Amino acid sequence: MKVGFIGLGIMGRPMVEHLLDAGHDVHVADHKAPPAHLVDKGAKACRSGREVAECADVILMMVPDTPDVAAVLFGPDGVAEGLTPGKIVVDMSSISPIETKVFATRINQFGCAYLDAPVSGGEVGAKAGTLTIMVGGPEAAFEVVKPLFATMGNNITLVGGNGDGQTTKVANQIIVALTIEAVGEALLFASKAGADPAKVRQALMGGFAASRVLEVHGTRMIERRFEPGFRIELHQKDLGLAMSGARALGVSLPNTASCLELFNACVANGGKRWDHSAMVRALEILAAHEIGDDQPAPLVRS
Repeated sequence: MKVGFIGLGIMGRPMVEHLLDAGHDVHVADHKAPPAHLVDKGAKACRSGREVAECADVILMMVPDTPDVAAVLFGPDGVAEGLTPGKIVVDMSSISPIETKVFATRINQFGCAYLDAPVSGGEVGAKAGTLTIMVGGPEAAFEVVKPLFATMGNNITLVGGNGDGQTTKVANQIIVALTIEAVGEALLFASKAGADPAKVRQALMGGFAASRVLEVHGTRMIERRFEPGFRIELHQKDLGLAMSGARALGVSLPNTASCLELFNACVANGGKRWDHSAMVRALEILAAHEIGDDQPAPLVRS
């Protein structure tokens, strides 16, 4: 299959590698020259989104935010300028569900199908080819693109129409953020009480509190490993989408709002590029205690 891929960041690079390993003819573009190892594997460098669209039957995008998708699609030398009827445009970024429906309508006017297919699994899942892919759009286009998705992920679901994939991703990000916050509070409580947070985590992994977040991000919190797999600034953006959607729907999301404020506090302290597990650092500031500190807090009796 002739495939286009725009956006060669932390997630995009390994996704392209999987497509190349599967034998697809892949044309790539980014705001800078593609990594040499992708070109060595067979990726063909293009100068613009327009050139990618001219060369490919299916055009995939993985960029940071809603304005970036708009620019890639409809900016000067954008994808839209290279489309011809019958092609399929797939946005794998995490962006606004409302704007996604607008983008889909505009792409449909070129006689092309549009899928929104955001992913979950982070850099680890992208490298392993185990991403969860949540898709919105027409079933016929989904069936065409599904073999490409299968090279990058192993939990691929057509949720509904355009926008529903992005809605699902926002729901995912709400759950992940609230779970990170819960794990951070629990380990911080245990540490400040004088318990060994590593042993507390080990014990909790055998019970009903066990989760992927406790397994992976709990370890990050204890070992102080906050190099980004998924940056705080991106999760902050996703919770912003959740809150704007909640306002439009008349829904109250109080705990989502709290998590967004904790991310905001991290960014204010220079942490926009920390891994999102570093939300715990905002909690640590509030507690004047870092997980793993040797001195437990004294008991206070009234």
